[in-house]
Amino acid sequence: MPIEVSIANGEWRRNDAPLHPGREWNGIPLQGRLLNSRMVQATFDDRNPETRPRWNYPDGPWDAERNLREFLAAMPEWRAHGLDAITVNYQGGSPQGYSQTQPWENTAFDPQGRLREPEASRMDQVLDAADACGLIVILGLFYFGQDERLEDESAVLRAVDEAVDRVLQAGRRNVVIEIANEIDLSRYEHDILSVRRAPELIARVKDRSGGKLLVSTSTSGGAVPPDDLIAAVDFVLLHGNGVHDAAGLATMVEKVRQNSGYRGQPIDFNEDDHFEFGSPDGHFATALRAGAGWGYFDYRMAGEGFDEGYQSVPVNWGISSERKRGFFRLVREMTGGVF
Repeated sequence: MPIEVSIANGEWRRNDAPLHPGREWNGIPLQGRLLNSRMVQATFDDRNPETRPRWNYPDGPWDAERNLREFLAAMPEWRAHGLDAITVNYQGGSPQGYSQTQPWENTAFDPQGRLREPEASRMDQVLDAADACGLIVILGLFYFGQDERLEDESAVLRAVDEAVDRVLQAGRRNVVIEIANEIDLSRYEHDILSVRRAPELIARVKDRSGGKLLVSTSTSGGAVPPDDLIAAVDFVLLHGNGVHDAAGLATMVEKVRQNSGYRGQPIDFNEDDHFEFGSPDGHFATALRAGAGWGYFDYRMAGEGFDEGYQSVPVNWGISSERKRGFFRLVREMTGGVF
């Protein structure tokens, strides 16, 4: 059945019921916590013919429709393990995990900020399939390295409006908005895509949607948003990348709670590349113990094969590696799975 995401009393809710009601894991309350995974290459394609061959599969050329089909086929298994949400993005994320330059062109917006096909229709299919299997979607709009393909600030504003309108016109209620991934980074080319001006875009989404869409934006690994940004968002998105001591996540959560702009919103890590899934002191467990949700960011490291990584292209969307199995085993253990 279609789902509707909401927030009440600092808890994430699905169809007006808190996530994981009354559930505990190792004494840690899970009620209202969002367990998520970064899956931003769901709609990946590359319009640059010079870089497109980089993404070839081991058994053939890159194929955006194959990537989408395999993504959609994998979603029910993720949900069956108890996963609550996925993060996707109209401009993807680095298909190499981390990249200093991004010569490829992976964006659903044309230079004037209009949604273009077939990228937008691929995202529609992702959102529909997520709704059908009970997954909440954190829908990102912009990614550094691709935002410069928008010609000016007016194009950025048009892109926000078009993305919001598309969600609303389809009547989607399983979607929340992430304005931009790590908006505090200086690598964004447009001034409006900055931590200083992010509250403007958050207000624009709220106004455009008549308050129907929950909205936030993430900051970079280890960073805590400033007070005006925390005050503006409906949920706080943090990143654990670069925080090598898991205790640092608890410190970040506490800093958010002590911030003058904080008003009880859920706090969620929707990107973290630390994988100590068997440890009670790992990043996942530490974030939950601190009262936050947590999100898995898995990329293919040097020397690893096709089965590894959900962000590196081409992607094997199955639970196909020991690292992926470790994450999903722990999610099932925590939640009891969904049957």
